Amino acid sequence: MARLCASADVPEGEVRQVDLGDGRVLAVYRLDGAVFATDDLCSHGDASLADGEIENGQIVCPYHMGTFDIRTGEPTGAPCSIAIRTYAVVEQGGEIMLAP
Repeated sequence: MARLCASADVPEGEVRQVDLGDGRVLAVYRLDGAVFATDDLCSHGDASLADGEIENGQIVCPYHMGTFDIRTGEPTGAPCSIAIRTYAVVEQGGEIMLAP
């Protein structure tokens, strides 16, 4: 399993950008006590979702204010229309890691 970050690095209701060093950059979220991860790049424009705000279980892209469901990656607000990839993560021993 690849380590993403320490659990303490992602407080409740926050998002953090994690560069895996292999060309993938993820956004890691803590929502309602659970941890989620998606691609960090918005599918609509060249913007980091980690720079956005979490509202009602959605990440708001800072570029055009489109939204995605954090749990599923599905677009939930215009102008976003293409889903972003989600990743399974596990939290154990104070670390957040990509699930195999």
